[in-house]
Amino acid sequence: MSEGKGKASEGKKKSERIQTLIATQTHTYLATVSSSSSSDILENIYDIVIVGGGISGSALACALASSPKITGSQKRVALIESSDMSNIKEWKPVKGEFSNRVSSLTPRSVEFFKDIGVWHNIEEERIKPFSDMQVWDGVSDARIKFNNENNRTGPLAWILENYNIHHAILKTLDQYKENSDVDLLDNTKVQKIFFDKENKDEQFDLSDWPCVELSNGKKLKTRLLVGADGINSPVRSFANIDSLGWDYNSHAVVATLHVDPSIDNKTAWQRFLPTGPIAMLPLQNGYSSMVWSTTPNLATKIRSMPSNDFVHLVNAAFQLRIADLEYFYSQLGDGESIDFFNEFEWRKDVQSKNSDYNYKEEFPPLVLGVQDKSRAGFPLKMRNSENYIKERIVLVGDAAHTIHPLAGQGLNQGLADVQCLLKVIEQGITNGQDIGDINLLREYSSERYFANIMMLGVVDKLHKLFSTNLTPIVLIRSFGLKVLNNFEPIKAEIMKFAMGTE
Repeated sequence: MSEGKGKASEGKKKSERIQTLIATQTHTYLATVSSSSSSDILENIYDIVIVGGGISGSALACALASSPKITGSQKRVALIESSDMSNIKEWKPVKGEFSNRVSSLTPRSVEFFKDIGVWHNIEEERIKPFSDMQVWDGVSDARIKFNNENNRTGPLAWILENYNIHHAILKTLDQYKENSDVDLLDNTKVQKIFFDKENKDEQFDLSDWPCVELSNGKKLKTRLLVGADGINSPVRSFANIDSLGWDYNSHAVVATLHVDPSIDNKTAWQRFLPTGPIAMLPLQNGYSSMVWSTTPNLATKIRSMPSNDFVHLVNAAFQLRIADLEYFYSQLGDGESIDFFNEFEWRKDVQSKNSDYNYKEEFPPLVLGVQDKSRAGFPLKMRNSENYIKERIVLVGDAAHTIHPLAGQGLNQGLADVQCLLKVIEQGITNGQDIGDINLLREYSSERYFANIMMLGVVDKLHKLFSTNLTPIVLIRSFGLKVLNNFEPIKAEIMKFAMGTE
């Protein structure tokens, strides 16, 4: 038995020596190429190629550029993006105008941005921290309130426009240019990904390295290929990794709202309606961002209805009973409709006379208008890739997983992927490992797969739990909300989970 163990141990050590030798020889080869006259070979060989220049992909490139371990080992990185990124690089905030796509960044995500130098490039006047959040059941009005103002841990989250985040990442990446070797190839499409088995280099065999053929005619060979290319990821398709999940029968409608400027706009609000949740997120005093998840049919009508009527419908969605709101739904469409303003005011007045609510305290700031052309919509899906890794291939962000927006966790999950992958790559370099080796990448997969699937499961179950008005379920969930709201230790744990601090 001991002899068998000894042979197994010796075999493991031999395997590790071989892996180290391969990594060392490859690094030596790249260094030789770098000093040779073969500029074409140098141009087309990278240590890491990232496909997808969205926020997650750009953040990974920026994190790699910020790392002394990456730059010190002279790793070459390419970031490939099919669209022209000049509009993001040149973005400047316009007073009183906000993008309709915003994200809620957790403390963990903010700390990561600080670590890689991005946070100080964020446009500060367009950052909105909030420490108060109210979530309630649209049928029973059972409510749970989260408040972090009395704790010294800082805000619950920060609301930022996606443009602000993306612009800051690219600006920071540009500032690292002198001390890093990161090539940004925007306006460049990926034509094909393959293993170049026929064209073997005489000095070293790179036939097991992914080869990325671009629309500009170049073919990039890479030690590690990162798919940050969204829900329809070509990298994931090349790796033959299945994406599991389903489409919700829901579309999200987003818009930038003008709200009552006399109200201190520092609270995030979310009401669960039978057709899906509606959320209002603070941007500044007088401005909020709306995300309304509802049926595809209602979403189409909400996006196209007159602006004045839309404003009163949003107020109704936050303040009126479900029966009143359903009456408003019935008036959407072709032909003559009701006076939404007078109908809302009358129904609110009747409700307030039969309610204990104080409207100023219990509801979001009154919506007064909607920013022109800010209404948009998109279908909602839940996806999780069967695997996040293959030999020399790894997936991050939406290429790996897609989540319902009701918890505001999508981007935070992607940034957590990036943070973990950076740690694993740095660890591999420190230990002299091949950064594309699947044994190293398993550390990334094992950490992120469990964390992501847990968040996906929680959010999916919340969506299903609140998407019905069946009396027994309403009673159970309402009781649960009331119990949680009065049990501070559990609320504190929920906040830690949502904030990414546990």
